[in-house]
Amino acid sequence: MSISLPDDDAPVPPGFKTIHHGGPYFAALGPVYGKPAEDGSGTQVVAVRVQHKHTNVLGVTHGGMLATLADCALGMNVMLQRDPPQSMVTVSLTSDFLSSAKPGEWLEAHVTIRRQGARLAFAECLLQVEDRVILRASGVFSVTGREPVKPRVKL
Repeated sequence: MSISLPDDDAPVPPGFKTIHHGGPYFAALGPVYGKPAEDGSGTQVVAVRVQHKHTNVLGVTHGGMLATLADCALGMNVMLQRDPPQSMVTVSLTSDFLSSAKPGEWLEAHVTIRRQGARLAFAECLLQVEDRVILRASGVFSVTGREPVKPRVKL
């Protein structure tokens, strides 16, 4: 029996560019894309085309993949919103799994930064396929004091 997989080369929605940022773990999700949020907040929408490699035994997105995407989108946004940008690490991540995504679907991470302090940042993220919310997450991030790694492509 052969398995029919969706086209992983489906077109990327307008405005999204490949993100070359983060470490090898983040890169393994990819390709990962980003574009400025349309709400004027200065945050970046981070997105992936769900692929077979992102799925669990049921054929839907693996919870670990969803949590990773949310954590990376949150961390990247809180880092880039600091002036100057500062490297951050996750202190706490809370996730609520509300639905699932399937291979071929375009999955976007929309971040809202709630507070940036001198040492801590607080933010929320919704992972969505169109208007369907897949995951709701909130995170607390701490400044590391290290220089952030410069993105190879600025969004």
